[in-house]
Amino acid sequence: MIQEKEKFQLKNWEIVSVNPSDKNWNWKDLFCLWGSSIQTVMGFSLIASLYLVYDINFIIVFLSCLVASFLVYIFATIIGKPSQKHGLPFPVILRTSMGINGARYVAMLRALVAIFMFGVQTFFISKSIGYLIRISIFSIDSNFLDQQIFLYYFLGMNLIDGSAFLITLFLQYFLFSRGQSSIRSFINFSAMFVYFGLFLFLIIIISENYNSVVDSIKLSINTTNTFTKTNLIHLFSISGTIFAFFSIMILNFGDFSRYVKNENELNKGNLSLIFNLILFSFLSILIVIGADIILAKNFIKVDQLLTNPTDIIGKFDNIYLTVFALIFILFSSASTNLIVNYIPSQNALLNFLPKNLSLRSSGFIIIFFGFFIGIYWLPILSQVGILSFVDTVSAFFGPIFGIMIADHYLIKNKEIVNKDIFSSNSEGTYYYSNGWQIKSIYAMFIGFVFASSTIWNSSLIHLQSFSWLIGLTVSFITYYLLASD
Repeated sequence: MIQEKEKFQLKNWEIVSVNPSDKNWNWKDLFCLWGSSIQTVMGFSLIASLYLVYDINFIIVFLSCLVASFLVYIFATIIGKPSQKHGLPFPVILRTSMGINGARYVAMLRALVAIFMFGVQTFFISKSIGYLIRISIFSIDSNFLDQQIFLYYFLGMNLIDGSAFLITLFLQYFLFSRGQSSIRSFINFSAMFVYFGLFLFLIIIISENYNSVVDSIKLSINTTNTFTKTNLIHLFSISGTIFAFFSIMILNFGDFSRYVKNENELNKGNLSLIFNLILFSFLSILIVIGADIILAKNFIKVDQLLTNPTDIIGKFDNIYLTVFALIFILFSSASTNLIVNYIPSQNALLNFLPKNLSLRSSGFIIIFFGFFIGIYWLPILSQVGILSFVDTVSAFFGPIFGIMIADHYLIKNKEIVNKDIFSSNSEGTYYYSNGWQIKSIYAMFIGFVFASSTIWNSSLIHLQSFSWLIGLTVSFITYYLLASD
């Protein structure tokens, strides 16, 4: 009997099962991974606002954070176990439920969002580098920035902004395309470095204002009538908001869990998300309150409590503190860009063209498109409502997750046929119908309709934070009913 020749290559050494010697991540590495995912300007502002700006019961906000982080722990562990056991990234695991061709295109939905957000995030990261360049030039010659060459703008950028953007792009390419060992080191360093910065910044802020900070916290903490109807609604809503913040990372968690030593380390590492959220919340609250007290003592008028770290730093007339804060913002933003955007898009590209791409060539594609997205973000993309389109594409992620876990845990009983997952032969287990599992595609679109309705239907807009969970539930049930026949 003549063995059928494979129609196309599905193997790439970057997405095949991890060498056992490279499965060296432990719970501490996952602690840093989750820490880096929350250590963002947006995360800081979100947490501080929920606790301090809105008139919401302190205990309710705290319970909401616990509920959301526990849900993320559950889902990340569920999706992470197959990748940890078999050493395979998200797009390859996706082949088992979507088919070898279906997984190539469905994973690219995640890549489209990730590449777009990589370009946008790079634009904002470059602002920190641009500020550092300006501060450096100003410290040498305070009049140099007044020269005519710095007054010319193209697409909203002058010479410094453009240079900072290019530096940011190529610096990320250099750091992110060097393999998992370098990525692991960068994530670990970034998480610890940013936590160190937050603690140091906190000490600076409250060292001479400890009693005032404690008194302000006591006044800010509202714990009266905790379990009222209104507070329970807040509990539900805030839990959804916090979960939505982390949900973008859950689908691709297998891209990182594939390197974890064993299931025990995976469980402990994912539990560290809860501690990360509590620790980061504690630091955010104290820094915001302490900064507000210092500004008031220095008679610096602010219209409202500042929760954005860049706004806080902008009110302090201290060049050293500004440089210090910009460096930490730079590291926190870059590590988040790596985890949430770069790695997911890179693995999806390697899965799409496994024969033609490598770490460096796939990274170059991300940088190439990120360049155009970044330079056109301010003058065009941010003005045309493209984020609604990005949110719509993201509505596929919950359904994809639901199908994957239904297929792996219920339909296939946790079994993966390793010899077929990289086979394009028509007899292969995951070839299905010309490489597509039609039932999963159908279930995905049904879930997408429900998830995206929370974005486009104004009467359902209050459920938008739960679109991921809604899509997951609908597709999970639909796929199970279709595939269990």
